[in-house]
Amino acid sequence: MAAKKAEQALVDQWRDMLALHARTQCELDRALHQHGLCASDFEVMDVLAEGSGRGRSGSDSSFRVQEISERVHLSQSALSRLIARLEKDGLVQRLMCPQDRRGVVVALTAKGRALHGEVLPVQRAVLTRMLAN
Repeated sequence: MAAKKAEQALVDQWRDMLALHARTQCELDRALHQHGLCASDFEVMDVLAEGSGRGRSGSDSSFRVQEISERVHLSQSALSRLIARLEKDGLVQRLMCPQDRRGVVVALTAKGRALHGEVLPVQRAVLTRMLAN
């Protein structure tokens, strides 16, 4: 009996986490839509912006796609499509990896850095509102 209650408590906790994630994701999408982004777009841009000055992949703020995929929760194909869309919008660029000419890195453009800076407070405000206890 006690084991069943403990198991149900874990299941309930899991479902509460999923529900919080879904609500937060929807709020982020709603807030970022007016800036032409969705939550996943911003997440990739935020990862790239956080890399500034760290010298990743041989450039100040560039990451290999594999490095990005380790930080965002998208499949490789979904991430590739998202990067292609951001590139088409002029927000990121793909560059040849200086250390491995077969590799490709992704970096924010000046336009992407500017939009990230503009939208960052919006995203952080949603996170504060949705996740602050």
